[in-house]
Amino acid sequence: MNAVKVKTVSKEFSGHVALDEVSLEVPEKSVFGLLGPNGAGKTTLIRIINQITAPDNGEVHLFGKKLCEDHIGIIGYLPEERGLYRKMKVGEQCLYLAQLKGMSATEAKKRLMTWFDRFDITAWWDKKVEELSKGMAQKIQFVTTVLHEPKLLILDEPFSGFDPINVEIVRSEILRLRDEGATVMLSTHNMGSVEEMCDSIALMESGKVILNGGVEEVKNQFDPKCFNITVTGNMIALTNALWTNFELVKKTWVNEKNECVIKLLNDATLNDLLTVCLPAVEIHEVEKVRPNMHDIFIESVARAKNLEELAEE
Repeated sequence: MNAVKVKTVSKEFSGHVALDEVSLEVPEKSVFGLLGPNGAGKTTLIRIINQITAPDNGEVHLFGKKLCEDHIGIIGYLPEERGLYRKMKVGEQCLYLAQLKGMSATEAKKRLMTWFDRFDITAWWDKKVEELSKGMAQKIQFVTTVLHEPKLLILDEPFSGFDPINVEIVRSEILRLRDEGATVMLSTHNMGSVEEMCDSIALMESGKVILNGGVEEVKNQFDPKCFNITVTGNMIALTNALWTNFELVKKTWVNEKNECVIKLLNDATLNDLLTVCLPAVEIHEVEKVRPNMHDIFIESVARAKNLEELAEE
């Protein structure tokens, strides 16, 4: 079952099309990356799922049922903007927010103390929110987001304000929650987090989904068909051997060895490459060049913008 199914959703604000017939599916019990540059429509879609605003057209289903008021209780939403009351004490505020989600004060405090211990922030219970650093406030808000054990977590830039140690702590907690059955929608510009955490993604640009699928599936779509090969020997002979079905993209001299990037052409395989290389040089290392999500993001957005400009001409 899909945790979220968005079907041809459109939304317009004062003549600006924020979402243009967006469709996507978020698999249950997974981490789903909702990606895109600023203004792509991600926040509008998140607000529709949270029922903060309504679509002009289209439908949203959560766990097989059309979006309704009852779904509010199974969602945990961490917005990018901080939403804490600065003059309240931390513990008092956490209890208040937990009770808004329908939890009793006793159960809320029990769960809060578990989370505070886990994040090593128990000493902050009686401090005012205004005394917190940006990262500490984000920790508190993360705790209040997950405290009621929602089936669907929507996290907008959850690592904002964190140092590398706390990024790793929160990342581990998100993955633990997924492994325990939660579905996570992660909106972020941190492509490293996407590579490490996401099972699937959707990339948005100008209110449209321009790329979606499993992370490995998406990477395969952008496979450059290149290999990094470290060699020693006769480079002129190697260059001549590569003449027909291969392209020497880059060559670098490092530690008395040549590090080469070679692109396969005309349906050539790695075995074909090794066959032509071995008579000319000694091969020390071979590694497939894998596209990263940062490069895929940049290339996909650029393609979409070029297509949009061509359509307007």
